[in-house]
Amino acid sequence: MNSSATIVLLVVVALTAACRLDMHVQPRQNPLSYSDFYADHRSARPPVEGTVARGQLNADTYFYTGKIGSNPGDYMPFPVTKEVLERGRERYNIYCAPCHSRVGDGKGFVPSRGFSRMPPSYHIPRLQKAPLGYFFDVMTNGFGIMPDYASQVSPEDRWKIVAYIRALQLSQNATQTDVPAGQKIPSEPPKFAEPGSGATLPQVVNESKSESESGRKESQ
Repeated sequence: MNSSATIVLLVVVALTAACRLDMHVQPRQNPLSYSDFYADHRSARPPVEGTVARGQLNADTYFYTGKIGSNPGDYMPFPVTKEVLERGRERYNIYCAPCHSRVGDGKGFVPSRGFSRMPPSYHIPRLQKAPLGYFFDVMTNGFGIMPDYASQVSPEDRWKIVAYIRALQLSQNATQTDVPAGQKIPSEPPKFAEPGSGATLPQVVNESKSESESGRKESQ
């Protein structure tokens, strides 16, 4: 009985060891190793010509380049909404404002610390007239001493930043005719019910509510 069990156990161990050996010693090439199979002796092969990585088809050329042919285009590839501008402002304040400043005048914190060349203001005539695709292309490929931001900012967010730059240009060069009726230029500063402390946020007075309350007081 014991001898039979021992034989079975040895057979199982032998078979298992054989499988383990096959899995450990496989016909394969180490990365970038020498190979006799190919004429160039390289085991790592280049992708087949025309191969497109998943998610990188980029069929909409304008969306990914900002250009029509070799020239920058001047339209947004999607509608500009409040949400688009809010996202563009958020990304702009993170990636662009350190050099270009939050109002786009080129007087950001980084240039003030010794940059050899200040970035141009978005409010000069040349950039006010620049097509939208120009700003997208600069963010994608860089310009002068400015590096590209293609790896940090997605194409969609780059377009949202472009939309926000146009909003900045309008905000710094607006006239009374550009402002909705009843709104003053410059806008009145907010009124605070509580100024706040280091641990609490200031409480802004609701203008419509304060106006209605003052109207009730006058009627009394």
